[in-house]
Amino acid sequence: LYEPFSPTIKQSFYGKEVADRFATLERVKIGKPAMDFIQKDTLGNPVQLSTYKGKYVLLEFWASWCGPCRVEGPNMLKAYEKYKDKGLIILAVSLDKDMDQWKKAIKDDHLPWIHVSDLKYSKSEVANLYGVHAVPANFLISPEGNIIAKDLRGKGLNDGLSKIFK
Repeated sequence: LYEPFSPTIKQSFYGKEVADRFATLERVKIGKPAMDFIQKDTLGNPVQLSTYKGKYVLLEFWASWCGPCRVEGPNMLKAYEKYKDKGLIILAVSLDKDMDQWKKAIKDDHLPWIHVSDLKYSKSEVANLYGVHAVPANFLISPEGNIIAKDLRGKGLNDGLSKIFK
């Protein structure tokens, strides 16, 4: 799609933005290795994605201010309770900018999994790494560290996990 653009368009601001977006989409295709990162949890401790290699990891992007994210919480909680003892890890990356609101949402919604954030809102380093421009979004990562599914929500989350954890 990008190749037919003229050199002038490719060198323009928007041309470079499109090239960046295509490059990111290529990096997060199903079958590609998940990109490692380190971010701090709610207590300020560093958490590294690769620590969970050998487990299925649902890398969940959300924010306390995101209505659809908060609505999906109970569905994710059911899935987590059902599959956590079979090897499911949920690593939630928040696009919040206010630590108190972030922590309050975790507590209010009873979200017991791992939470990290750099509190940079739309400039979140991990969201940018994974090409996440809107939340909710997620990536399911295999024990080998490869992306095996994206944007599992509602019934799709349960169906996808039930196939893995037979």
